[in-house]
Amino acid sequence: MFASDRMDLAVRFTELLATEGVLRGLIGPREAPRLWDRHILNSAVLAEAIPQGATVCDIGTGAGLPGVVVAIARPEVRMTLVEPLLRRTTFLEEVVAELGLEHVTVRRARAEELHGSATFDVVTSRAVAPLERLLGWSMPLVAPTGALLAMKGRSVHDEIASAQEFLARWRCGVPEVFEVGRDVVDPPTTVVRVPWADPSRIGWPLARETQRPRQRRDQRAAQ
Repeated sequence: MFASDRMDLAVRFTELLATEGVLRGLIGPREAPRLWDRHILNSAVLAEAIPQGATVCDIGTGAGLPGVVVAIARPEVRMTLVEPLLRRTTFLEEVVAELGLEHVTVRRARAEELHGSATFDVVTSRAVAPLERLLGWSMPLVAPTGALLAMKGRSVHDEIASAQEFLARWRCGVPEVFEVGRDVVDPPTTVVRVPWADPSRIGWPLARETQRPRQRRDQRAAQ
């Protein structure tokens, strides 16, 4: 998954996760011995699904999974790491500086704070939230011809079923579930891809407007 001239960067990032990442509470101590198989390779195989030279936004990136790993594997993409917690963004900035990842930008923010100001070819995430909530955070950041790429587990089809109302409201295309890394990780990494149904009719401003009456009803009910 890594070119020969990028392997040292992947190894060094794994070392930083196992040391500073554990000390700062970004990675659990029990995860340190299995970082390579469980987290690094699991994240790296996502690169298979990302177009050449794409702009990528990894929301809720945490310690840089999968964002930093994809950036190491794919130096031609432009990666933005979005994370609201200071201790995590501090670590990420140090990692980016040490590894010389000039094509990576760290943003301390919630995904929704970027809505209306930036869009990307691909918006990625790993174990961030159920698809229903993930749509609200991710789709406003997806360019007209782009897509959400979320790493998911066995419940992905149940999540898609539960999110049908939101998929329709946001004018999303049909979600596609597929596996990457069949020859690299066991089990392979499951990914759900959600594009726009019609690139000329982006749905997120409409969805935001239609959510407001519902939110007001919920607030009145709470009172």
